Amino acid sequence: MNRQDIFTLFEYNAWANTRVLGAVEPLASEEFLRDLKNSFPSVRDTLVHILGAEWIWLRRWNGESPPAGLAATECSTVASLKDRFAAIERERQTFLKSLSEEGLAKPFAYRDLAGNAHTLPLVHSLQHVVNHGTYHRGQVTTMLRQLGKKPVGTDISGRSRSVPT
Repeated sequence: MNRQDIFTLFEYNAWANTRVLGAVEPLASEEFLRDLKNSFPSVRDTLVHILGAEWIWLRRWNGESPPAGLAATECSTVASLKDRFAAIERERQTFLKSLSEEGLAKPFAYRDLAGNAHTLPLVHSLQHVVNHGTYHRGQVTTMLRQLGKKPVGTDISGRSRSVPT
C-alpha cells in the first residue's frame, strides 16, 4: 500500500463512521443503550469500542502506549460520540499527512493494553484500524435491524472517490 491508498482508506473510514452515527442518531436513549447480546452489549458500547480503538492506535502512532481503552460511559449520547470521532479524525489527518512512502513500511513498535511489546510494519497497523471499524460497523447494522430500524450502507464501493492529496 502506498500513501494515497492509506488516505483513501481513512477517507472511507471517516465517511462510514459519519454515516453510521447518522443512522443511530434517531434512536431513543433506551434503544441506544439496550443490551442486544452482541460482541458489545449495545449500539453505544459498539460505537465506543470503535472510537476507543481508533483513539488507542492514534496514541500509539504518536509514541504513547495507553494502559486502557475508553469506558462506554465516556460517551452517553450520539452527540458526544460525534464530537470524539471528529476530534480523533482531525488529529489523525495531521498524523497521516506527516507520513512518507518509506515510513509506511518501517517497523512500528508499540505496547498493547496488557503492556506486551509488539512490532509490525506501520502500514499494517493503519490497515487494521480501518478493517476493525468495518467489522464493528457491520455489527451496528445488525443491531439496527434487531431494533426494527433501517441501517445505512457503508460499503467502500458506495463511496465517491474524491481523495485529498
